[in-house]
Amino acid sequence: QVQLVESGGGLVQAGGSLRLSCAASGRTFSTLAMGWFRQAPGKEREFVAAISLSGGRTLYADSVKGRFTISRDNAKNTMYLQMNSLKPEDTAVYYCTARIDWYERVFESGYDYWGQGTQVTVSS
Repeated sequence: QVQLVESGGGLVQAGGSLRLSCAASGRTFSTLAMGWFRQAPGKEREFVAAISLSGGRTLYADSVKGRFTISRDNAKNTMYLQMNSLKPEDTAVYYCTARIDWYERVFESGYDYWGQGTQVTVSS
């Protein structure tokens, strides 16, 4: 069973930056395609970014493209989301996700494992 634990959320002013981390355990990290989702109050959960097994491929939602950067360190079993130029509409609970894979692919859906989430609040 894969366990995912997010950290790094908090309160930041608009225009600021945060870096989220996701620590994975329970399976060889390099066999997990990873992603980030978020859910704002009263809204459905939405895709934010995804990264392939080695980090060679990434995918972003249009709303965060150019501001957020997803990365991973397979030696540390950790994935990151660097968030710059934050906006109030980025306020949400951010979730780390994973799915087992064998190829260098990115996914917007179909994840099997989810973390508990970390709150990000951007004040105007």
